[in-house]
Amino acid sequence: MNTPRIRVGIDVGGTFTDAVAVDATTLELLGQVKVPTSHHHEDGVAHGIVEALDRLLEQTGCAPADVAFLAHGTTQATNALLEGDVATVGLIGIGTGPAAVLTRRLASFGKLELTPGKRLPLAYAHVTDPQDTAAVRHAVEELKGDGAQVLVASQPFSVDRPEGEQAVLDTARPYGLPLTAAHEITSLYGLHKRTRTAVVNAAILPRMLATADLVDASITKAGVTAPLMVMRCDGGVMALDEMRRRPLLTVLSGPAAGVAGALMQERVSEGVFLETGGTSTDISVVRRGKVAVRHATILGKTSYLSALDVRTVGVGGGSMVRIGGGRVTGVGPRSAHIAGLPYACFASPDQLRDAKVDTVRPMDGDPADYAVIDAAGGRFAVTLTCAANALGRVPEGDFARCDPQSARAAIAPLAAHLGTDVATAATRILDAGIAQVKTVVDAMIRDYRLDKDTAILVGGGGGAASVTPHLALSSDMEGRIARHNEVISPIGVALALVREQVERIVPGATQEQILAVRAEAERAVVAQGAAAEGVEVEVTVDPQTNTVRAVATGATELRTQDRSHRADDTERLRAAAASFKTDPAAVHVLAGTAAHTVYGTETRRRLRATRRPIRIVDVDGVVRHHAADAHVETTTVAGAPEVLARLVGESTSYGDGGVRAPALRLLLGARIADLSGVLDPQPLLALARSELRARAADEPVVAVLEVRS
Repeated sequence: MNTPRIRVGIDVGGTFTDAVAVDATTLELLGQVKVPTSHHHEDGVAHGIVEALDRLLEQTGCAPADVAFLAHGTTQATNALLEGDVATVGLIGIGTGPAAVLTRRLASFGKLELTPGKRLPLAYAHVTDPQDTAAVRHAVEELKGDGAQVLVASQPFSVDRPEGEQAVLDTARPYGLPLTAAHEITSLYGLHKRTRTAVVNAAILPRMLATADLVDASITKAGVTAPLMVMRCDGGVMALDEMRRRPLLTVLSGPAAGVAGALMQERVSEGVFLETGGTSTDISVVRRGKVAVRHATILGKTSYLSALDVRTVGVGGGSMVRIGGGRVTGVGPRSAHIAGLPYACFASPDQLRDAKVDTVRPMDGDPADYAVIDAAGGRFAVTLTCAANALGRVPEGDFARCDPQSARAAIAPLAAHLGTDVATAATRILDAGIAQVKTVVDAMIRDYRLDKDTAILVGGGGGAASVTPHLALSSDMEGRIARHNEVISPIGVALALVREQVERIVPGATQEQILAVRAEAERAVVAQGAAAEGVEVEVTVDPQTNTVRAVATGATELRTQDRSHRADDTERLRAAAASFKTDPAAVHVLAGTAAHTVYGTETRRRLRATRRPIRIVDVDGVVRHHAADAHVETTTVAGAPEVLARLVGESTSYGDGGVRAPALRLLLGARIADLSGVLDPQPLLALARSELRARAADEPVVAVLEVRS
């Protein structure tokens, strides 16, 4: 029997390191292990990563050579900033005249607070002429004398003229310190923000370099030949060499791993992902098949780091119930773990004999209104997980499932204290617990304009069943718990695509400039190991900020999934009808490729024109895109340029807000090429031609256009 090629994902958490092996063809979970995170080992977290890999290979019967893909996510960068465990940064400002005034102000970054009472360690030196090697050497020696362990060079307008920063680094290189130029971190204007982002990146650089080298050496020694990848904060992965250059991209990557799992394993195209642990719930959005990202706030300041838009609520499966005045007054933020108490629902009925309700103060300064049960077996915490189990909301086989009899016995004393029955008490607990979560979810649905008719709630994490099912009921939305929810983060790491984002500020960007940014992003992911044939690039042009952004994604190998489970025509039709919330008889096929089928129906609104909503369903029966009103037309690669020119011309609107081309998507082969981020017709058509390049002339192309108002 041949062992399968596997994709390995490893998630390094603060307490445990979780690892999974996923079949590279079927994407089936083959094995999972959990080991303590090795913070205090001489090799640091690298030791735990290798230990997890060894156990995983033993469990699955695979050899190191069977590993086709290996990636890890780590909280190390985040923790370094939270704990203030960073290197002293030597910042070299460059400039003369007015430019010198601007760069000298950058010395104020030494006032950035890492933790209460601890500031970012920074030393500043200035050079007026970056080509003056003697002056640069003097500046470097001055900074080394001040304890600098890493150097950053920054100059106004280095995005357009990087030669000065590069000259400083060339002169400083013989001194053996890690080096960073501000323009290498981001190509966006804004000296202050660009340099601050580069300085924070540099502060964690030495520590991350040391870990990267240890992990790389250990994996190589273990016999794994697949290149090591690292999880990014925007839901993708990057090559180890790229992480060595920009370790800041791993900050906030923990929540990104979970939503990547939901996106790739659960095939969510529109919805909210809730990753619930014992103490908190991370909430993020998937919109039209993509994770929602924004520039992150780091150390209380906005940065140029594009990270998952994740909002955290202090409610999790272990959150304790608060009572007062004969009612449930709240849930959390303290958890049973913080209070040092076991969950009541995991006790046996015998341990819960003679139970009485009491209230405690989990930590000094907390209110003394957290409910506990004192019983024959000791003291226990009443948690959200207890309430969810008592109501039967935790499915069979779930990580948080307990004996239903124990769950009801855990809630019964509190129900009696409140003067009600077990079901009502459990419902009140869950109502109080999800109230904060619902507020955030509703806000994110509004912020990202999700279609509540098609959006779903997906729960991940070990505590998913304590939040997502009840939230779905109270929100009147479809909800489900992700498969293997307790290891959704390492699954996300294992399935994540190589990702790169290139941003440029280009006033009045021409077709050639937009295509150049696109090509740069595509080259970047291919250079990191992505298979060129499968790379997808999404381009957005923001006319208000003059920003051209290209996000490229691709797999390190072209994955061909097992087709034995693929949906048939009837199943895909039912999926479309369910999304339309109509009878399958009212749904018809508009177009299709081998990988996608476009379904349509019609809705007539009183006093308004007929709308033509569509759904694009993939071969697995998953709705990958929806539109409230769209035009669909089929052509070929050879005929597409002429057809698209006509369609875009007919659908472009002109007004006080400027030119607005339609939102265009092309179904090509196995892909949906999303060109909706471009408003100008000519660059839009140029991008469409670039997508058609190198394809067979008779290959079918389906164009889906949405007119912008």
